[in-house]
Amino acid sequence: MREPQFSIRRTEPADWREVRDLRLEMLADTPIGFAEHLEDAQRATEAEWQRRAVRGQNSLAIAVAAITTDGRWIGTMGCYIPDAKTGPLLVGVYVTPDFRGRKAGVTDALLTTIEQWAFQYGSTLTLGVHEDNARARAAYENRGFTMTRHTVPYILDKSRRELEMIKQL
Repeated sequence: MREPQFSIRRTEPADWREVRDLRLEMLADTPIGFAEHLEDAQRATEAEWQRRAVRGQNSLAIAVAAITTDGRWIGTMGCYIPDAKTGPLLVGVYVTPDFRGRKAGVTDALLTTIEQWAFQYGSTLTLGVHEDNARARAAYENRGFTMTRHTVPYILDKSRRELEMIKQL
């Protein structure tokens, strides 16, 4: 059976329901992967979800989604510029389980879009990954990211660490 085709595009305000549904899926699938508890996200208002969907249209941030030809949202990534020193920071990386892996191509397509956007703001793309998220670390390493020696406490559990990884653009 042939894999469904998909496209990558920036999120828009009208996408708030899809942004919400994919965010809830990602928080349920990989709780340590994001700086938010599922229960908190479930309590977010429609107005909050609309604000999140607008992130794709921000001048110093981007949020993109991978969407199949039949309209299913299968992945997302975001990037923003917290400050000039940090430069582009990759966040909110998620691909639904049945579309993971090199063969599906979703992660690579999302990342290519993010890298093209980020290049206008710097030559390095930075991310933080939970120390216990070996699957994500391996996926990033397979795509050219390397560990730095910098770590910070994980925002939802200060006893755990978030590891910094970088990629030259």
